[in-house]
Formats: sequence, structure tokens, C-alpha cells
Amino acid sequence: MSDSTRIPAKPTLDGLEERWVKVWDADGTYRFDRTATRAEIFSIDTPPPTVSGALHIGHVFSYTQTDAIARYQRMLGRVVFYPMGWDDNGLPTERRVQLTYGVQCDPTLPYDEHLVITKTAGGPPQKISRRNFIDLCKRQTEVDEQAYEQLWRNLGLSVDWSLLYTTIGDRARAAAQRGFLNSLERGDAYAVDGPTLWDVTFGTAVAQAELEDRERPGAYHRVRFGDFAVETTRPELLPACVALVAHPSDERFQPHFGSTVRTPLFQVEVPLLAHPLADPTKGSGLVMVCTFGDLTDVTWWRELDLPTRTVIQRNGRFGLQPPAGVDEDRYALVAGLTVHQAREKVVAALRASGELEGEPRPITHAVKFYEKGEKPLEIVGTRQWYIRNGGRSPQLRAALLERGRELQWTPAHMRTRYEHWVEGLTGDWVISRQRFFGVPIPLWYPLDADAHPLYDEPIVPASLPMDPSSDTPPGFEESQRGQPGGFVGDPDVMDTWATSSLTPQIIGGWLDDPDLFGRVFPMDLRPQAHEIIRTWLFSTVLRAHVEHDVLPWKRASIAGWIVDPDRKKIGKSKDNAGDSPESLLERFGADALRYWATSARPGVDTALDLNQMKVGRRLATKLLNASRFVLGFPAGESSAVASSAVTEPVDKALLAALSTAVADATAAFEVYDYARALERTEQFFWSFCDDYLELVKARAYGEVAGGDSARAALTTALSTLLRLFAPFLPYVTEEVWSWWQPGSVHRASWPTLSDASDISPLTVATAVLAAVRKAKSAAQQSMRAEVTLLTVAGPAAVLAQVQADLTAAGNVREWAVTDAAELSVTVTL
Repeated sequence: MSDSTRIPAKPTLDGLEERWVKVWDADGTYRFDRTATRAEIFSIDTPPPTVSGALHIGHVFSYTQTDAIARYQRMLGRVVFYPMGWDDNGLPTERRVQLTYGVQCDPTLPYDEHLVITKTAGGPPQKISRRNFIDLCKRQTEVDEQAYEQLWRNLGLSVDWSLLYTTIGDRARAAAQRGFLNSLERGDAYAVDGPTLWDVTFGTAVAQAELEDRERPGAYHRVRFGDFAVETTRPELLPACVALVAHPSDERFQPHFGSTVRTPLFQVEVPLLAHPLADPTKGSGLVMVCTFGDLTDVTWWRELDLPTRTVIQRNGRFGLQPPAGVDEDRYALVAGLTVHQAREKVVAALRASGELEGEPRPITHAVKFYEKGEKPLEIVGTRQWYIRNGGRSPQLRAALLERGRELQWTPAHMRTRYEHWVEGLTGDWVISRQRFFGVPIPLWYPLDADAHPLYDEPIVPASLPMDPSSDTPPGFEESQRGQPGGFVGDPDVMDTWATSSLTPQIIGGWLDDPDLFGRVFPMDLRPQAHEIIRTWLFSTVLRAHVEHDVLPWKRASIAGWIVDPDRKKIGKSKDNAGDSPESLLERFGADALRYWATSARPGVDTALDLNQMKVGRRLATKLLNASRFVLGFPAGESSAVASSAVTEPVDKALLAALSTAVADATAAFEVYDYARALERTEQFFWSFCDDYLELVKARAYGEVAGGDSARAALTTALSTLLRLFAPFLPYVTEEVWSWWQPGSVHRASWPTLSDASDISPLTVATAVLAAVRKAKSAAQQSMRAEVTLLTVAGPAAVLAQVQADLTAAGNVREWAVTDAAELSVTVTL
């Protein structure tokens, strides 16, 4: 059967990860062959996890599912292009560095090559230069990335680590900057001074895709505007009021449209206007328009051509100087205050002036937050860069919706989320961020005689990547930076999604390796979670559409979330991640975690289930021990192990049943339902162990005739099962494969077993054996106890074929068989 010297006396799962990771790495088991043709390649645009601490169990869940697909495709004979990357630029990394080192970036400070971090508990953050801050970010990400890679290796991800990339690396920065410059040349990128969603916590602009609603307590304040009343949750914005609006059909206000009223406290004359977005059933029907309280204010401001009275600054405080048209003495009430302080002051003043009707009415309402922020968003006036995304172009929106219909979705209903997002876009994508550790906007601007930037005359770099804060534009010297007649670099960096939206181009070598790019792009698969359909998936579709006029990949496979017992998503920022992946790997082993992860249907949110991991470990242990049992049978007169050597009816029935299991698992994998493939394989395996092994054990040992057939069926089944399990349980399957087969099971071919034999000998024998076991168990007898008489009514011809195996397996002394259509069994002990 096998070389018994290669089979350990006491097989164990312990230590398999460490041993096989080294072998796979040394042998290049998962190395991509770049000489393969496009038709031979299966390319995966793998999510680069954000490097901002530690990976949590949700990462293990989704990345394992992707790996199962990659392993299946490799066993089909495809050359799998499966890189890994780290998303290491952006706000999460900056935030981690700020908290870890107790520092704050101050771009006005000079670089200190001998910087010493002097963090003290509870003290103010130490201010350091931009370059020093970026150095700290790079240092921290290198530490985190090493831990990430070790975890992924231990988990058994079959990525090609020679293809590793980072979103702050040279290739990624060059691709992001080239994409921006191409968009600028096409007219898809543009800069605008105007209202911007602003996060006070991080001090940066944010995009629509990064917003989330959070329920917060608030209050309606009914405020008098002369003869009219307005209900508002933001009375502190009265100095920013530029109009009152009501619905055009509201008869209460129709006679007054076009007239003016004075704002309470600040006594600024503002118009009363009509606009269809005003809700006549809400509050008094009259709405205060401020610049800016929310996104609807921006719409009214733009469509009604209203003036701008901005009061809230980038630091979240009211400006020290009043906006145009507001009296300085009256404005002193709120100058320099926080939003909360200003609200208290204004409400107290309204109460004192008699312009507050009644007391504030408490409510709970949805408030816009940046998804990573801690304070409600404000809308401030800034200069920002935008990329057209269909929010203001019906033609582009229609084209992107068509791309969504062209894309294959797993599961199919996830396309609806994409369509809802595209249809709900209200503006273009703001890609500039007022941060530091990111890909710089690749432009300089000449300065006029007064050192004012000439934004309409940007200077484009000759080579990429570049950093306008340290590189010098053609025709200038560094001494001219910031000087009249000189130049200045764009101070902003790009949103991290502006880089991540180009991951297919980055990993494919769009700019520096056209041969590779032609072989792997467009890619076959984008695996990702459903909450970033609106960000990562959409933006990647957008960039490939405008840059290459194609989809970036053929299919998107959407993973669900891991949720806690309250059905809340588990995540690093949620304080509910529970056990770390490292501790779970140590406790259960990689195959057990992978079993749990791949048992979940695509796109379905799943609870963290330690019991399921225990089941996975038992399965891996059973596979180890059952394999040793199968490979331990004597060779007998024939050493043949091919399925052609199978001659006995119950053995042929086993291979027929196995053929069906192979077909079912293959069909499931073809539609990316790895969970069904695992389920079907596991069902067969347990039946194989519990029933078939017992039925043929005597023959396999050579105690009765037909041993060669049994041994051939056993080894054929084992070879097939190891390959079926390999995408899910890579360690135990590789271990067993090494006992008796050359090479790696992960480079072996996916099984294509085809046997149309009659399956009834196996089903009948299994049913009879189950009845015998049940009778012995009920009598509290050993499974080896003798059955004095086995009375069976059933298909006599089939029973005759399996009688010898059942006699040995059940220890039956005497039989009484009656031919019948229905099977019934009576056991006499």
C-alpha cells in the first residue's frame, strides 16, 4: 500500500504549520509562473489589509475563503497569480503612530535627524516635523507588516510572497500619481474652493463613501424670526444663516416668498425663498439655511445662489472674525467657541431675548460622522481635488451601472448594493486629504510676485513617484520654494482609496511591467467584504472604466462579516474582537480555523463559533488517523491501487458514490460556493470512515477474498479525498500526501473520478450495518459481539453481493434473507 517507514507511529497535528510553511517556501509551491499565457492564468486582486494594529478574526474568515478558491483553481491546472499587499498609508496608520509614540505632526518644523521621542504619560503630544512623522509611520508599519505576514503564513494562505507590495511603496505611489495626472489631462480631476465635509478629529476632508450615520441625542429649538418660527437642531449657526426656505406649494408662506426677515440675535436681513426640498410637514414648514449645517444646506446654497457666511473653521471652533454682513459686537457672543459652547451661549441669549418659543424638545437623530472619526462632521470652505465619479454626470453614472451588470457577483444579490450606491451619489469624489502619510498630489504651482500660488498653471512632474514637498520642479531650484516668483508644492495627499482603487494596476505592473500586465489584467477575481462595495469595489470599477474601458475583473466574491453574539460586526475599532487569531491558531490549529471560515456561505454574516473550530480539529485528526489506517493495510498479492483494480460490488459502489461527491464539490466550486464543496466532501468522508472502512476491513487485511479490490478502492478514495479537502485543510492533507505520494498535494490535479456503477450495494450494506450497531448499542453489547441470527428482508441479489462483508463487519453467525422491495432488519444477539 505505501512505504510504512514514512508513516509516523502516532500522527499528530502539532507542528504541521511550522514544518510545511518552510517546505512550501523552499520548494516555491505557490510561486507564480510568469511565462504562462493569459488563458492559463487565474489572477486575484487580493485585498491589502490596513496596517494599523493587528489582524482580527474577521480577516482570517474572509481571506481563508479566498485562499480556498485560489487552491482549487491551482489544482485545476491554472497558474494562479495571487499576490498580497499591505495598505499602509492613510489615516489609520497616522492615528496608530500618534497614539503609540505620543506625537503630532507639525509641517512647519524642520527635520531632526537625531530625533528622540520623549513621550510622557498624560502629557501633550510631542510635535515633530512631517519628515520625522513619516519616518515613524514607516517604522511602525514595518513592524506590523512582519506580524501580518507571519499570521498569513501560519494560516496557510497560498500567496506568492515574492509579489508582496505596499500602498506606500514606489510602484503604488507611481501608479496612483499617474492615475491622477491622467485624470487631470482628461478633465476628470479638478480642484474647487467650496463647501467640504470636514472631520475635526483628523483635520481633513472626507468623501461621501466614508460617511456613516450615528444616532445621537439632540433637541429641536423653536426660534422666532419676527412673525415666523423655525425649528432647528443647530441654533448656534444663526450667524451663518443666509435664507429661510419653504416648499413652493405651502400656502402659509406663498404670500411671503421674496420678502426678507431678520435673524434673531444677529439681526441680519435674509430672504424667504421657495424650494421643493423643504418639507411642509416637518416642524413649522420653514427651514433655516446656513452655510453650512448639512448637505441639504449646500444644495440650497448652490441652487438658490445664496451668499456664504462661514463661521465654523477647520479646528471645529467658530472663527474669531464675523462673516460678511454680521455685526462684530453681536458676533462676539460665539467668536472662538466650540460648537457645544456656542450652542449653549446662543440658546441662553435666545431665551433671554424672548426669541426662543418654549424649551428645547429632546430628540434622537442620525448625525453624519467620518467612519473613523469621533466628532460629528462639519462643512467648511476649503480647496480640494475631486475626481468625476458619476455623481454629477448621468452619462458616467449610466456607464458605471452597466459595468455593475457586466460584472459577475457572488452572491448575486450583492449587485444591488453597488447599484444603490451609484444611483445615490450626490457629488464627485473628493480625493485630497490634509494629512501626511499618503501619496502626494503630484503637482507644484508657480508663485506670483506676491508669493500667491497660480493654481490655474500647475507644474506637472517629468518622472514618478515624486513628492512636491521635497522634490523640485523642472526649471526651479530648491531655494525658490515659497519665494515670490518661485514655486510651492501641493500640500495635500490623496485619499487612500485613490491608491487602493488601482490595486489591479499596481500588482499587475501597469507602468513598469507591460508584459506581466498583459497576462494578468483584467483579473479574474476580486474578493472583498460587502461594506466596502461603495468604496473599494466602486472606485476600482471607476478607475478601470475611465483608464482602460474595461472591468478590472470578471467576478467579485463578497464575504460576510464575523459578528458577535449581539450580531454586531467584529472589528479592531469595535472592542469586540475577542480572542486573537494567533491565540486561536495556537489553540485549535490552522486547519480548524480554516474549516470554520470556509463552512460559511459566501456573503453571509457568521458568528464566531469556537465549537465549529473544535469540529474542524476533530475532522483534521480523523483524516490523519483514517489515512494511517488505510495506508497500513498489507499489500497482499497485488499492489495495484488504481480504480481499475476494483472488482467487488461494494467497492465499485463506493467509487460511484465518491464520483457523485466529486461532481457536487466541483459544481459548487465552479460557482464559488466553497462552503457547499466542503460540506459535500465532509459528508462523504464521515460515511467512508464510519461505514465503508468497517465493511471492508476484513477483506483489506486479507482475511477473506477480495482484498486487492478493497485496497484499491481504499487508496483511490483516500487520494481523492485528500485532494477534495486540500483547499480547506492544507496542512493535514499535505502531511498525509507526503506519506505515500511524490510532490505536493497542492500541485496535484483536482480529482475527476467518474464511476457509474450501481450504488445500491453500498447503501444496502450501510443500512444493515447501522441496524446491527443500533441493536448492539441498545443491548449494551460490544460492537464485536456476535449476532446469532441476522434476519433481513430486502433485495436478495444485492444482499448476496454484500453478505460476506456484512458477516465480517457485524460478526454474524447465521443469516435469514427474504427477497423484498423494502428493507427491514431484525438482529438476534
